[in-house]
Amino acid sequence: MTVLEACDVTKTYREGPHEVEVLRGVSLSLSRGEVVALEGPSGSGKTTLLCILGCLLGAGGGRLTIEGREVDVRRPGRLWSIRRRSIGFVFQQYNLFPSLTAMENVVYSLNIRGWRGARARREAERVVDAVGLSHRRNFRPRDLSGGQKQRVAIARALAGAAPMILADEPTGNLDSDSGAQVLELFRSLARQENRALLIVTHDPAVRSIADRVVAIRDGFVIPLES
Repeated sequence: MTVLEACDVTKTYREGPHEVEVLRGVSLSLSRGEVVALEGPSGSGKTTLLCILGCLLGAGGGRLTIEGREVDVRRPGRLWSIRRRSIGFVFQQYNLFPSLTAMENVVYSLNIRGWRGARARREAERVVDAVGLSHRRNFRPRDLSGGQKQRVAIARALAGAAPMILADEPTGNLDSDSGAQVLELFRSLARQENRALLIVTHDPAVRSIADRVVAIRDGFVIPLES
């Protein structure tokens, strides 16, 4: 089942008197249970595209459909309800609240999505267990390893059953062993939880778990061999 369909998405930045076309007509789809790796050199527009697909950043033009609903790519500020319902984010820097435990970080994200009380706590326990951190749920970020913090970030993205997970360089701050564990977790969760997963990355190891590999070249997305 297709969760996201982007067609001819464009984005132009102005630098002084000049305009720089970052995305010139990007088309991309994501389906449930699928892992897609998005590659490209620094400055190619990978993160820009991720933010547009995640309704965090406006585009110059094109069409974007999420769960069968066409959204206005030019006005992301009005798309909060779509982000809350349909999209989970995983960032390289984890973005955890240092004063909250692993469980509390996940519960807080659920509160933002409208989940409250015992329902939010049960869902937080479920996803924290799913990422293998049941023995660390009451630990704060300062007491967790880099790999464990990234697992909390993944649990936070999974919480609330969003059908699509967008990850920006999720292994960038991890050593090779921790990175491999996180990638295997992504692969298994995509299948078990039936989520669509897009990973923006420079890490060649991501190819080992990807169903498809695509790259940004000259403002367009092109398929690569995985």
